[in-house]
Order: sequence, then structure tokens, then C-alpha cells
Amino acid sequence: MTVAVCPGSFDPITNGHLDIVTRASRHFDEVVVLVTGNPNKPSGLFSIEERVELIREVTQDISGVRVDTWSGLLVDYTTAHGITALVKGLRSSLDYEYELPMAQVNRRLTGVDTYFLLTDEKYGYISSSLTKEVAKYGGDVTGLVPETVREAMLRKLR
Repeated sequence: MTVAVCPGSFDPITNGHLDIVTRASRHFDEVVVLVTGNPNKPSGLFSIEERVELIREVTQDISGVRVDTWSGLLVDYTTAHGITALVKGLRSSLDYEYELPMAQVNRRLTGVDTYFLLTDEKYGYISSSLTKEVAKYGGDVTGLVPETVREAMLRKLR
């Protein structure tokens, strides 16, 4: 069985993330959406538990997807679970420049390969940070995040 990990903070999961997970699920038997903590980012809009629940809800109809969490090195997770593939979405060359060294270090440390999927053009401008900023100031995030997530953001920001 081929298993891949789609790691990220997912605060919140966007339609761009969901597109990458859906497309990855066509190439792997199982895709683990791994909610990770990023020490370089301030505390999020949603707790880790809330993110996991939202992701489970919006991925429930995608075959072979499960959600997990991890707070350590990503390669320690892949090693502990016998996973040899990571899947990352790339919106632009800036994402590539950021992701490339990490992919190379991860491969050097444990042999895990990183597969890059180019983001669908209709999601290329979407980021969790931008989505939160728009919602924070009362903008409409319809179409940027799944409806369930949009509703949860509105409840949080009221």
C-alpha cells in the first residue's frame, strides 16, 4: 500500500489545500493530512483539535484520506509510520524556493521523497494567512475555503 503525507498547519484548510489532497488521493492508496505545529507562526485562529475536526469534515468523501497530528520533525513521523512520500502543493516559484531545501534535507535524513503538485490556477492566490486576514476585517471568503470552514471562521471572529 502506498501512503503519502500532506503536511501543513491548515489554519484553516483552504480550497487550494483540499484540491491538493483530492488530487494526491488519486495517486496514493492513503493520504494522511498531517496537521503540524509551526514554531515560526503565532498561535492560530483554530486550535489543533479544531483544525483536525474541520479537515475530517471536509475530506470525509475523499476515499483513502485520514487526518493526524504531529509536533516533531516531519521525517520522524514518516519514519515512525513507514511512509516514504510527502505531497506538497506549489502556488508559485516562491513556494518552490521555500520547499526545495526542506525536501532535499528530508530525503537526505530518511530517504523520504517529496512530490510537488502545482496548484490549480483558480487557487493559486489563496493562502490560509490571506484568508484569515480577509475574514478578520469582514471580507467574504466564500470560494476560498469550504463552506463548513467559512462558517467556523465567522463564528470564531464574531
